[in-house]
Amino acid sequence: MPRTSAGLLLYRRTPGGIEVFLVHPGGPFWAKKDAGAWSIPKGEYVPDEDPLDAARREFAEETGIVPDGELVELGAVKQAGGKIVTAWAFEGDCDADAIRSNTFAMEWPPQSGRQQEFPEVDRAGWFDLETAQEKILKGQLDFIRRLDELLGG
Repeated sequence: MPRTSAGLLLYRRTPGGIEVFLVHPGGPFWAKKDAGAWSIPKGEYVPDEDPLDAARREFAEETGIVPDGELVELGAVKQAGGKIVTAWAFEGDCDADAIRSNTFAMEWPPQSGRQQEFPEVDRAGWFDLETAQEKILKGQLDFIRRLDELLGG
């Protein structure tokens, strides 16, 4: 059975057009990666869990923001590693510099025997749709395109 994740794509309307809110994964493996590394706030869920509940929970855990607003389903995508991600979009606004992410522990440096804590998300940002298509993981690119179509772009 493939791994499953669910997430939310927050967007806002600006005088310059639509912007989307993306997060950058924390931890040493992602520290120096930018283009193609960003994601919608999302996380895995178990088969008996409601994907939308998981998406709301993961958004709050990764950003410290409780999602509020009407949710529109964007469908699912299959990422390169086989994970299936389902997403919903909602309109709103937040201060990307004020996010608060939960943390995870891992051995770092490798084989050092030392555990270190890292934020699950180390930063967030607002991006116009063109820039977002460069920043987001290729497996999630369809979410940006589907949102653009949904909003009449």
